[in-house]
Amino acid sequence: MAGRATIPHDFGPQQVTCGSGPMLTLYFTPGASSMAAHIVVHEVGVPYESRPLSLTNGEQHSPAYRALNAEGKVPTLVIDGRPLTEVAAILYYLARQFPAAGLLPPGVEAQAHAISWMSFIASTLHTARLQGLEHIRAMWKIADQKLGAQEWAVGSYSIADIHLFKLYWRLVRSVKLEPGAYSNLSAHHERMMQRAAVRRTIEIESALGYELPAFPTS
Repeated sequence: MAGRATIPHDFGPQQVTCGSGPMLTLYFTPGASSMAAHIVVHEVGVPYESRPLSLTNGEQHSPAYRALNAEGKVPTLVIDGRPLTEVAAILYYLARQFPAAGLLPPGVEAQAHAISWMSFIASTLHTARLQGLEHIRAMWKIADQKLGAQEWAVGSYSIADIHLFKLYWRLVRSVKLEPGAYSNLSAHHERMMQRAAVRRTIEIESALGYELPAFPTS
């Protein structure tokens, strides 16, 4: 990989394995949707190899990366040489592979609600940016109501919270919001910002430099 294909040694392990577990390599772009997967690898606390990609420099289009992810998107998690793509799938895999981290609630129905939240985040909130500012505000209003006053999306802290946080983190840095517009989401954001895994991920990605696509202004 050209350019920023390796991460500074101060910011995480390089070429390491997970003991008796799988060897993990995470391809991500600072500030992109891959931030959610980056947070989760820190939450589960296992060694992994970091491979930041610069979308601006077109590193996602290299033949080597396209062999892992045909769409040229981030993130990609390589598990013992096998690529897994899409944020929700990577989050689910990590939560199931490392259950001690407690990133999925107990019970089939509760886990289904976590998947429901992530489907909503991916299909509704993530794509709202393509339909203008008014639509963005309306969809996030639904998300705020859906979350309500509860501490976490599905009762206990889970991958759904990480996925939700990443997109709201992006929103508040890109769109001027009316004070109190999304009070439930704002409180959730503050809780997330206190988590060590979130702070660590932001430390790493901000040092590399965020690459954030523009939001609509109207």
